Amino acid sequence: MSSGLPCMLLRGGTSKGAYFLASDLPAEPTERDELLLRLMGSPDPRQIDGIGGGHPLTSKVAVVSPSPDPRADVDYLFLQVAVDRAVVSDRQNCGNVLAGVGAFAVERGLVPAAEGSTRVRVRMVNSASLATLTLHTPGRTVRYAGDATVAGVPRSAAPVLIEFSDTAGSATGSLLPTGQRLDRVQGLEVTCIDNGMPVVVLRAADVGRTGAESPAELEADRELAARLRDLRLEAGERMGLGDVTTATVPKICLVAPPAAGGTVATRTFIPERVHASIGVLGAVTVATAVALPGTVTAGVAGDPGPEGRVRVEHPSGVTDTVVRVDDAGHPTSSGLVSTARKLFDGIVFPYEEDHR
Repeated sequence: MSSGLPCMLLRGGTSKGAYFLASDLPAEPTERDELLLRLMGSPDPRQIDGIGGGHPLTSKVAVVSPSPDPRADVDYLFLQVAVDRAVVSDRQNCGNVLAGVGAFAVERGLVPAAEGSTRVRVRMVNSASLATLTLHTPGRTVRYAGDATVAGVPRSAAPVLIEFSDTAGSATGSLLPTGQRLDRVQGLEVTCIDNGMPVVVLRAADVGRTGAESPAELEADRELAARLRDLRLEAGERMGLGDVTTATVPKICLVAPPAAGGTVATRTFIPERVHASIGVLGAVTVATAVALPGTVTAGVAGDPGPEGRVRVEHPSGVTDTVVRVDDAGHPTSSGLVSTARKLFDGIVFPYEEDHR
């Protein structure tokens, strides 16, 4: 590894990730994960000896390769690299990092760019679900500059349309993993739902909070953290995820009435830290709970707007999603607009241990 290996760092939505071709990484998962820990600088709260940013939102990896699936152009494996633990998890998708996969695939020559715009069909390996990304490619090159904005990102960029043909997929194998739209867990009424991201949705008022608290306020609330930890462990078992003590899913999302013209207000735990905004697939999943009758969001959220538009408020602003359901209450399509930007493209060097 003294010569390093190719890596591209992109901001996708409100996250940053290191993007690799699968062919540039070890094929054996344990060896690959050990290398990624060294590259990102984990375990260390600051990740000072790697390229991670010291936060779950900036310690992410995309592994991309040509897809054997005729419905997709590329495969995308998402890996969450823990910051202060030597753990690499593939138990969830990441829609923010997904936003950069199309650009990376074109830049690396896996998908030829079309004039004007290019569609990249992606198989999300973590859940075996499909997404289509449409990005701007004037002159058959990826254009990152544009006027689309994402709440939580300080500058605008070219829009990336993310579309899911039916749903965003399910890591648990079911939209409603418990089979119910309402469950009672640890004495609280919740909705366990998974439209791309396993999420336990509960009313902020039911845990004595307004849903308008800042991430710092919520992270400092040790009483709340203990209560949500117990809730998450039990809900994870009920959702078929097993022991989630060291897992990053399910997420916990507190919902409250909207305060800024949206459909619902949210505060999301990922799972201990509080998201500065909301993840792409987390937003789609919460929006699906809003669109489905009889979930915990009833009486808290407003009604979806025209064409299934659900505006999800979060600490950084509002994320617009579209979720359509049929007469039986099953999602038929979902999606949203995000952005991505290339930050660097070059060679990254893992630290090497001296075994002399």
